[in-house]
Amino acid sequence: MPNEPSPTPTAGQATTVAAHVFAVVRACPVGRVTTYGWLAKAVGYSRGARMIGWIMNEASQGVPAQRVINSKGELSGNWAFTHPGGMRKLLEDEGIIFSPEGRVDLKRYGWDPSRDLSAEELQHILNTADSNVPVSKRLVDLMRTDAASPLRETPPA
Repeated sequence: MPNEPSPTPTAGQATTVAAHVFAVVRACPVGRVTTYGWLAKAVGYSRGARMIGWIMNEASQGVPAQRVINSKGELSGNWAFTHPGGMRKLLEDEGIIFSPEGRVDLKRYGWDPSRDLSAEELQHILNTADSNVPVSKRLVDLMRTDAASPLRETPPA
């Protein structure tokens, strides 16, 4: 697993991080959810929750992106689904029940890969991640320059 921070990310590094994220999301069981922060920690960037959001924005078909929510149990990625309420419907179809405030109970439905997988299971998922994940120039640029990126370029002193 990578250690944070890392030198300036290349497209190859961005592809590797995205491949790891998507592999862990695919491992999230039906009827469970994970958070951006839990995913960030699982792939070695404990301060990279926002970066995980950027990566999830590029998730392809076959990645159960509906299972990734924010740390408050809210559906912050709902806008990315085909129609309003699409993310919630997919989760409800998996058996997840929402509170009256529209939140998911993370104590009941939360899946933290760093807690719920053994170190060997997590490493196996990362080692077998599909390395042919396309990433956009925009994602690489965000990883290089955004203040919230754990991979951000640091100007020479």
